[in-house]
Amino acid sequence: MITIQELLFNRGLDPKAKIKLVRHKQTGKDLYNLYRNNRSEFFKYQNYQHKDVFKRIDFIVSFIGEEGNKSRFVGVYKIISCTKVSTSPDRFNYEMEEVAGFEALVEKVIVGWKSERSWHQYISNDMPVIEIHQGLHYQQFKDYFDFILEFKELQEIVNNKYKEWKLMLSATKGVYLISDTKTGKLYVGSAYGEEGIWGRWSNYVKTNGTGGNKQLIFMNATSGSSASVSTQIQFTVPGNGIINFGTGGVTYEILSITPTSIHLRNIGADNNSWYQKLKPKP
Repeated sequence: MITIQELLFNRGLDPKAKIKLVRHKQTGKDLYNLYRNNRSEFFKYQNYQHKDVFKRIDFIVSFIGEEGNKSRFVGVYKIISCTKVSTSPDRFNYEMEEVAGFEALVEKVIVGWKSERSWHQYISNDMPVIEIHQGLHYQQFKDYFDFILEFKELQEIVNNKYKEWKLMLSATKGVYLISDTKTGKLYVGSAYGEEGIWGRWSNYVKTNGTGGNKQLIFMNATSGSSASVSTQIQFTVPGNGIINFGTGGVTYEILSITPTSIHLRNIGADNNSWYQKLKPKP
C-alpha cells in the first residue's frame, strides 16, 4: 500500500516538520468547483478558520473531499503567519503559500480519508492512495439539475469515459438545452435511446457538436410564384428531402403559414409539384 506520506516525503517534504492533513468538504458549498473555477476564493476559504486549528503547524497538506471518503490532493501549503480576526476573537486568518515540488501529484492523487469526522489530522495518520486520476480539467458530477458544461468539457468527459458521468448520464433519459455562445441561439434536445443522455451527448462529441442534426437552408423561391399565392420563400432539406413522404425532391416552397399549419409545395425530382399541409398532431 502506497500512502500520501510516502509520495510527499520522497519529493522533499520534511518528515520532521509539524504537518497536518486537511480535508475540505462542507455541506451546501461546492468546494470542488470553487477550487476549479475560482482559486482565489478557495484559498480565502482555506485560510479563514473558526478556531486556531493550525497553531504551531508548519505545513498543511490540502485535500478536497469527494464522494464517500475519497479526498483529492490539491497541494502543500506553508503557514507564514496567523492573525486573529478583530471582529470575531475565535476566528483566525492564516497567510499561506504553496510549496513547489509537488506539481506532478496535485489534483491527481486520491486518498482514502480515515475518519471523515476529523477534517484535520496530523501527518502521522497514514492515508492510502486509492487512485491516480486524470486531473481537474472537468466538472464533478453533482446533480442532474445543477450543471452546465462547455463543449470542450463534454469532449473530455466523453473521450475519457469518466466513470461517474457515464454512470449517471447512462441511467437517465430526458430533455436538455444547448446554447450557441456565438449566435445566442438555443436548441432544446431530448435523449431517449438505449444509453440515455450519455449516448446522445457522446454523439455530439463524435460529430463535432452537431449531433447528426442538419439545418434547413432557406432562400428566395425560384418558382416565380407571386406574393398572392406564396410567401416566396423556399428551403432545402438535407439528405433525401423527406417530409411525410418522399418525392425525390429536396426543395420545399412555403405557400402559407398560420399559427396552426404550414402549406408547402414540394418540387419533385421529375419537376412535378406535390402539395402538403403540415399541422400539429391531435
